[in-house]
Amino acid sequence: MSGVRVLRPPLKSTARFLALTHPVTPIPRTGPAKILGYSRQFSTACFLRQEFSSKSAAQVAKRRLISGVKYTFLGIGVVSTSLLGVLLAFFLYDATTYHEPNFSDEPVKVMDLAINPRRGGPKNLPIVEYLLSEYDTSANSHSCNLPRLVILGSGWGAVSTVKNLHKQAYHTIVLSPINYFLFTPMLPSATVGTLTLRSLVEPIRKVVARIGGHYLQAEAVGIVPDENLVEVRQTHSNGDVCEFYIKYDKLVVATGTVSNTHGVEGLQHCNTLKTVEDARDIRQRVIENFERASIPSVTEEERQKLLSFVICGGGPTGVEFAAELFDMINEDLVDVFPKILAQQATIHIIQSRSNILNTYDEKIAEYAMERFKNDNIDVITNARVQRVFKDTVVFSQKQPDGSTIYKELPYGLCLWSTGVGQNEFTKHIVSTLPGQGNKRAIETDSHLRVIGAPLGSIYAIGDCSTVKTAIADNIISMLRSRAKEVGKNFDKLELTYHDWYRVAQTIKKRFPQASDHLKRVDEIFEEFDKDHSGTMSTEELEMLLRSVDSKIVSLPATAQRAHQQGVYLAKKLNKLALYADGLQANDVIMDGDIEDTIHKPFRYQHLGSLAYIGNAAVFDLNGHSFFGGLLAMYLWRSVYFAQSVSLRTRMLLAIDWLTRGLFGRDMIDV
Repeated sequence: MSGVRVLRPPLKSTARFLALTHPVTPIPRTGPAKILGYSRQFSTACFLRQEFSSKSAAQVAKRRLISGVKYTFLGIGVVSTSLLGVLLAFFLYDATTYHEPNFSDEPVKVMDLAINPRRGGPKNLPIVEYLLSEYDTSANSHSCNLPRLVILGSGWGAVSTVKNLHKQAYHTIVLSPINYFLFTPMLPSATVGTLTLRSLVEPIRKVVARIGGHYLQAEAVGIVPDENLVEVRQTHSNGDVCEFYIKYDKLVVATGTVSNTHGVEGLQHCNTLKTVEDARDIRQRVIENFERASIPSVTEEERQKLLSFVICGGGPTGVEFAAELFDMINEDLVDVFPKILAQQATIHIIQSRSNILNTYDEKIAEYAMERFKNDNIDVITNARVQRVFKDTVVFSQKQPDGSTIYKELPYGLCLWSTGVGQNEFTKHIVSTLPGQGNKRAIETDSHLRVIGAPLGSIYAIGDCSTVKTAIADNIISMLRSRAKEVGKNFDKLELTYHDWYRVAQTIKKRFPQASDHLKRVDEIFEEFDKDHSGTMSTEELEMLLRSVDSKIVSLPATAQRAHQQGVYLAKKLNKLALYADGLQANDVIMDGDIEDTIHKPFRYQHLGSLAYIGNAAVFDLNGHSFFGGLLAMYLWRSVYFAQSVSLRTRMLLAIDWLTRGLFGRDMIDV
């Protein structure tokens, strides 16, 4: 029967199939017998159909079971093979990272001036012009002939500048006493073991090496602007001090700040939270206090003092530390320490304003206050710290009736987090350069050039600096010069609306931070045209400009601001390096004034603020507030995860969060 296909009749129904496969021999009957015979045939057909359906269902279930088992084992095999492949690939890659020693008798080339630098400067110190690594690579050798760019610091401003510089644009040298970049926004998480400190730092040498730059671990202590020298000091572990100068063509000051003392005495008893050492000290102190409090012989009064944590300052740092500390006590310490300790532990925030997070939207501040109230975190508002003793904080609190009362609060740990102040190097620059009148920061123009220094030679970015507006003085001085050039008396000038419009456009270009206050130039003109004459006198113009000056606030001392300034400055320096050859070939004087032509002034764009408040987070996005629980917390993590400086730190952050979820925070003080 090869090649013959058997055609089967189509089955319209199960009944027809049963009729064909189980024929019933008809018995001629009449009357009731006939009806009875049909009933028996129908019963037989129904029974056979039910039996057939049961067998079919069993077969289908069996086939599904077999398929499920098959695909399950197939999936397990694919996953196992993939994991095995990844593991094998890792070990193959890991094997390539080990190298046998390659000893060479060929001497390493080092410039003589790198070993024996010439001396000079006001203190006749060695002047470092060449480094030991100048000839390590061909790229380093080429950079010797490039303009020397010296960057002071290793924080947000400095690292943002380095990361955005073009490779081989400058002979770049970074000086900092700290040889790593610290991701400061998540530092409170490291104080309680939510994150490890390793996840928050990136070696600065790796960052600098990407552009062929150099790094020296030293501290800048002074400048000699007339000779383009930075005075540097390096203190060794044995106490020996080495001092020298660094030569620069362009200098970027990004040295950061220190905690503001506000004149309060006794701050040597407080902890701060700005460095890796600070986070490590706080972590050790917290665990040590709980260990001491768990000893039965400790008195009730002493135990309560040990477990009292006082935070001076209700800004983002203080609030986030309070939230992290509460999470640690509530989620981890309560399970491994005596439960009475978690019950007696108290957290206090002393805030000088009426709300914590007072720079955020009012709704956010109220939400944070309410959440802390539910968590039994004591927020003391309208209070100012007067003095800190070894185990007590003395503060004053303003009462609703206007009176002031003084209180004492014992503590086992006191965190001082109340703003920023100038470090010694910043104070030196302010006192050395003419035109510096700010007592809190280095003043720069809108191009971030330090006022008083040779134009285009020294820049300042980050918390250590502030952009000086002085719109009235600058614009009035410019108009006086122009009036003198055309032979007119400035004091008798009358400005029409068209004249004012041109002045307003000039202000927006030179001082971008004033743009928000000059959106309706027509309304401003009408407001200060007091006599409604259609013109504005120079006296009225000066009043207008003073009014705009008073509305401009200082830029916030945040990582966001330092990052933006670093990116801006790097882009501008790249342009200066790109156009340098053309300017020199055309005999154009390469001074700082050229910057106004090739690049716009710096304009800060506030992208929003966020803070962690204990398994919840708040967001202030330019007037739009958002806050919530775990969902907001995961969004907060995502933002900082994306802003992390490298793939290495992102991977470490993910591992730390996974470790906390699986095993909890570490209860060890290392």
